[in-house]
Amino acid sequence: MTYIVTDACVKCKFMDCVEVCPVDCFYEGENFLVIAPDECIDCGVCEPECPIDAIVPDTEDEPDGKWLQINAEYAKVWPNITVKGTPPADKELFERETGKFEKYFSPNPGKGS
Repeated sequence: MTYIVTDACVKCKFMDCVEVCPVDCFYEGENFLVIAPDECIDCGVCEPECPIDAIVPDTEDEPDGKWLQINAEYAKVWPNITVKGTPPADKELFERETGKFEKYFSPNPGKGS
């Protein structure tokens, strides 16, 4: 098992999770974070840190494994992030919206740390 970041993170990117990760397995996109599944040690300390419940165990992924695939793919190309950055100023507008990945996801990398 690994933990994965899901749709709720898109355009919110609070980043409370990154500093508690003991193995630094978060990677930053322009408007989304992912967890590298092959680096995650399944400790779960990141899950309760997310204020919008965007982090879940991969056992709660969609049946086709969509989020595990997305996390694995972008963890290979985005920069590692270990320090909490500044979340988007308009994050509150998107916190409870659903279907954000299809509407707003950017494949562009973030700054990392």
